[in-house]
Amino acid sequence: MKHRTEEKVSATQGTFDVGVIGGGASGAGCALDAQLRGLKTILLDAGDFASAASSASTKLVHGGVRYLEQAIKSFNLEEYRMVKNALRERLYMLANAPHLAHQAQFLVPVYSWARAAYYLVGMKLYDAVAAESNLFPSRFLSREETLKTMPGLKARGLRGTVSYSDGQFDDARLLINMVTTAFEQGATLLNYAPVTGLTKDNDGYIDGAIAHDAEMGEEFQLEGKVVINATGAFSDSLRRQADASVKPMIAPSQGVHLVFDRSFLPGDSAMMVPHTSDGRVMFAIPWHGHTLVGTTDTPVPDATLEPVATEAEIEFILNTAALYLAKKPARSDVLSVFAGIRPLVKSSDIGNTAALSRDHTIHIEKSGLITIAGGKWTTYRRMAEDCVNQAAMLAQLPEKPCITQSLNIHGYHGSARRFGPRYVYGSDAPAVEALMQADPELAKPLHPALPYTGAEVIWAVRFEMARTVGDVLARRTRALFLNAKAALAMSPCVAKLMARELNYDDAWKAQQLQAFEETARHYILS
Repeated sequence: MKHRTEEKVSATQGTFDVGVIGGGASGAGCALDAQLRGLKTILLDAGDFASAASSASTKLVHGGVRYLEQAIKSFNLEEYRMVKNALRERLYMLANAPHLAHQAQFLVPVYSWARAAYYLVGMKLYDAVAAESNLFPSRFLSREETLKTMPGLKARGLRGTVSYSDGQFDDARLLINMVTTAFEQGATLLNYAPVTGLTKDNDGYIDGAIAHDAEMGEEFQLEGKVVINATGAFSDSLRRQADASVKPMIAPSQGVHLVFDRSFLPGDSAMMVPHTSDGRVMFAIPWHGHTLVGTTDTPVPDATLEPVATEAEIEFILNTAALYLAKKPARSDVLSVFAGIRPLVKSSDIGNTAALSRDHTIHIEKSGLITIAGGKWTTYRRMAEDCVNQAAMLAQLPEKPCITQSLNIHGYHGSARRFGPRYVYGSDAPAVEALMQADPELAKPLHPALPYTGAEVIWAVRFEMARTVGDVLARRTRALFLNAKAALAMSPCVAKLMARELNYDDAWKAQQLQAFEETARHYILS
């Protein structure tokens, strides 16, 4: 991508066809789709790209086994279609970003033969709904096969497991690559540029936005033929800027995950528990050499920029995981805990967020502001297609087809795993390794517990618009999500490298370290 200063200059020049506010999965997807249709597009984010829920997902590319169960029980055709569409989108994501998304085997542990039959039938239906999008057929694994495949599973009383296929990915890395792809197509993208106001024409229709460049301390205005609100859990706040009388449409729900070392779930397969005490499913998945367990689904009154896991959520995950893992996890084993706020859309007749549909909603205000909310990572591409279709129609922009189904995302590489720890960079991995070869100091790990090096810090600043220590340690690398104490220990070296690259002084470094320490505190269990 361009240097951020160049993107700021681009943001103040001319009228844009499409203005997107919010740099999460939905916003980046909309910006990429719109720009590919030849529409001049700008994306602004109040913080960093992927700095909210889009970096705090369960890292799954899936259709939604639980949603299919709900559809069958309630004879809900819309839920069924949602699952089928998600399974089709799963295939597109795996094909378009193979360096970051891959198919995986998921095992459902069963402790009674009746449950074994029930889950196997359910997974066969999941296969049938997927049809040509299915990755590999589900089947029953005996107790012996199961313990060989997943030695971390508790053996007592185990009958076996039901195996089925879904996908895994790295959410924040994919989003950074999506932003880069949009930039390569000609879009303008700017982080740390919160929108402080919306402008209207004489007829009361939104025709632009006023934004604040948080880095430079400057205000600027942009003109747009249509504005898309993709601010997720904060959508209602922007809607109220357009019309103070609007009724809230977001029902925020908090999801929490705990991260442990690999010993809790050795092997390459993931575990899925279909029914927990709160009605949600729970996953334990291998992720970047660690074990990630979650998630919860807790209604919260308001969305916050740095959501914090509650004691009840932490205990729920620990207690539920202990029922299935041979090595019982304790608080002292938690390397990182992270929370994200899902922007579920309110329903007048459903109060439990665990029962809300995860399908997306596109809402058009009287002022012409388009809000996209709900949905999930797997369907970001379809969500963006629907939203840009509506935006183009509303603003009477040239009608052009969506072409993102077969679009290779930046970094596309079919055999990226051969690059070792740098595989997440895909086709950029050789360039990152070249930085390491040019300066051996940059090849040294920043911490013995994690594989990240100084070269990745430099790369993040030069080519991925990282502006803060948190950008590097949370989203360009995943250090904070994998091992919060290790990330905290790495932060002085990261700040030093960034200050040198950006020509910042010691005062900047001190401020950055203080800010990152405050953030990291939420990821560490006391």
